[in-house]
Amino acid sequence: MSVQVHFLPDDITIEAQSGEPLLEVASKAGVFIPTGCLMGSCHACEVELEDGTPICCCISSVPNDTSSLTIHLYSDPVW
Repeated sequence: MSVQVHFLPDDITIEAQSGEPLLEVASKAGVFIPTGCLMGSCHACEVELEDGTPICCCISSVPNDTSSLTIHLYSDPVW
C-alpha cells in the first residue's frame, strides 16, 4: 500500500510503501534525521507524528493503516 509521507518543517512529501523503514524513506526524500544507536535507546532519531506522538525512526516503519503520514522533525542541540 502506498503512503504519502510529509516531513515538516521542510515541507517535503514522498511516496513510500507500508512497512518501509522511516529512515530509508527520509533518506530517499533528502531529509536528514540524525542517528545514534540504531536500536531506539538513544532517541537521537526521535521525531513526532502529527498527533504529537514521539517515535524513534530507527525502529519504526511506515504504517499500513493510513494513506498519509506527517512527521515533525525537531533538532536536539545535544546531538
